[in-house]
Amino acid sequence: MNTKTQDAVRKDWDTYFMDIAYMVSTRSRCPRRHVGAVLVQGKKLLGTAYNGAPMGVQDCLEAGCMISEELEVKLVDGKEELVKKQRCIRTIHAEQNLLLFTDRADREGSTVYVTDQPCWTCANMLANSGIVEIVYHRAYPKDSDKVVRLMEQKGIVFRRLDPYEPPAGAHMEVTT
Repeated sequence: MNTKTQDAVRKDWDTYFMDIAYMVSTRSRCPRRHVGAVLVQGKKLLGTAYNGAPMGVQDCLEAGCMISEELEVKLVDGKEELVKKQRCIRTIHAEQNLLLFTDRADREGSTVYVTDQPCWTCANMLANSGIVEIVYHRAYPKDSDKVVRLMEQKGIVFRRLDPYEPPAGAHMEVTT
């Protein structure tokens, strides 16, 4: 195979790292959403994580989801509306696990690739973690506007990888 042919089939770095995030997400046992995250500095992979119950504790497949409902006021067409949000509180999010299992020094100036746009809590944690960029694939509309504003305020590059196709066998249809 010549060099031009090799370069034509070689994945770009964004696709490569997002593929890894999706493969990591296959470790999740959450029936609602499999999320994977990877920490990258330059082109070096520094850590991976997925969403799930704390180690040694029954997960959602074993004990069921622990759903918490919240009401949030949102402006829709200039009018305030109450929006109901459901979240599983049994699960530690992939981004949270990534921060728990990586060192602050490694996060300084790094990029996080995550299968799903971070929720508000994860965005807050990432904003304070030393990272400079977040690349995600699937949108998370429940918190999107707030998260985008936060990233702009912090000067963190925040971008959706689109178009993108997850690796075969690694993609889960999301339950909302």
